[in-house]
Amino acid sequence: MSELQDLVALIRAETPLLVIETPDEARVVDLFRQSLMHAWRALYRWTVTEGLRRMDMDREDESHIAPDLSATLQDIRNANQRGIYLLLDAHPYLGYASYQRALRDLIQRRGSQPHVIALIGTKVELPEALEPFATRFSLRLPDANALLKMVKDEARDYATQNGGRRVEANPDAVRQIVRNLHGLTLTDARRIARHLIYRDGALDFDDLPELARLKFELLNKSGHLHYEYDTARFTDVGGATRLKRWVEQRRAPLLQDPPPPGLPPPKGMLLLGVQGCGKSLLAKAVAGGFGVPLVRLDFGTLYDKYHGETEKNLRTALASTEQLAPCVLWIDEIEKGLAAGSGESDGLSRRVLGYLLTWMAERTSRVFLVATANQVHDLPAELLRKGRFDEIFFVDLPGPQTRADIFALHLDSRKLPHEHIDLSALAAAADGFSGAEIEQAIVSALYAAHSEQAGLDTQSLMQAIRDTRPLSVLMAEQVQSLREWALPRTVPAD
Repeated sequence: MSELQDLVALIRAETPLLVIETPDEARVVDLFRQSLMHAWRALYRWTVTEGLRRMDMDREDESHIAPDLSATLQDIRNANQRGIYLLLDAHPYLGYASYQRALRDLIQRRGSQPHVIALIGTKVELPEALEPFATRFSLRLPDANALLKMVKDEARDYATQNGGRRVEANPDAVRQIVRNLHGLTLTDARRIARHLIYRDGALDFDDLPELARLKFELLNKSGHLHYEYDTARFTDVGGATRLKRWVEQRRAPLLQDPPPPGLPPPKGMLLLGVQGCGKSLLAKAVAGGFGVPLVRLDFGTLYDKYHGETEKNLRTALASTEQLAPCVLWIDEIEKGLAAGSGESDGLSRRVLGYLLTWMAERTSRVFLVATANQVHDLPAELLRKGRFDEIFFVDLPGPQTRADIFALHLDSRKLPHEHIDLSALAAAADGFSGAEIEQAIVSALYAAHSEQAGLDTQSLMQAIRDTRPLSVLMAEQVQSLREWALPRTVPAD
């Protein structure tokens, strides 16, 4: 059933008080105009700036009632024919007892001429005395056809305003843009489409990153999500060959809408591993491998001292993420966000975990979850149960060839030639080093070379390695315990 049919049913049922929350007032007014074709009533609109106007005819009447809401409610009460009254941004006045009483008298009056009153605003908060009488009506988000029509309309307007210059549009890119605008209101989608068109007079694949950024800024009003602008490529990551292959196999099922027959969209992965071995970099590379935006959920910002607010913050953040789909959601060091405490904090952690697990199991959106963790023993058992994640990967200390690759990657990123450097010897000397520790050894060698006004060579890098005590030595027992737990229970990333 369409939203027009839903609205007509409410009007025919003589619903006395409708509440519609939307920033798109024009769309609501147009929807009520369309409803008159199926359930005729006199249609009025009230604003505090223009007063009450009749608008069910070809043109709007001039206001004939003062903007005062009390006079308007009295005029509605005295009307001798059934009407629909759209009160725009009237709800703040209902905090006053006189307005509240007048509206209650009006909606409880079931005489021969019942009226439908609609309170319309971006956010409508009713007094407790009125809430039992209200029926909330939600506008549906525009479908692909409506979004495509809007994009074409904006392109046509651009041509009109620019002397007939047409928008250069790639049909495949336009389809992708329309797909990525899904989940937004028509007003917000129009704002983004106009931005993309007017910045260069074209719609192509180069617009997709900008679209993702603008969409994120619109949806992330709570501030609990962080848009990661710099995703990585798998070529930036040494090793992890098994994980890279796993992601590539699932790229099409995540991006295709609908997915290939018999293949549900992949849900996510958990990355366990030794600190500094590149779990965060892999999370960014997964987004780059899929070719979708990456958003990071900061658990620390979710927690609130007021009861129920933390769970509400989590629901809001996850709902915003779903509207960004397809995307990768990254939860870094998830064990810290779900760590159990004592008393009330323990109960709160259990409620947050419960909602997260329910969302993970029941979501149908194309949000791929990447969670990283260092302390596996701090993770709740429910999170590790098979089916929560598609796979659990263990990111171990790099092997000899991977260490050599990591040396080469970091030298290349600094535009340092390494043809004269013995990477194999460095890799052998850095046994037990993580990727982060290899990088720091290179940085240390660069400082030493700069102070001595010498070039970087194998010997200076060897000295930096000898001067470094890696985590596998400093915390040998903890690292070994993690490896012994993970190796038989998880899939090696490399």
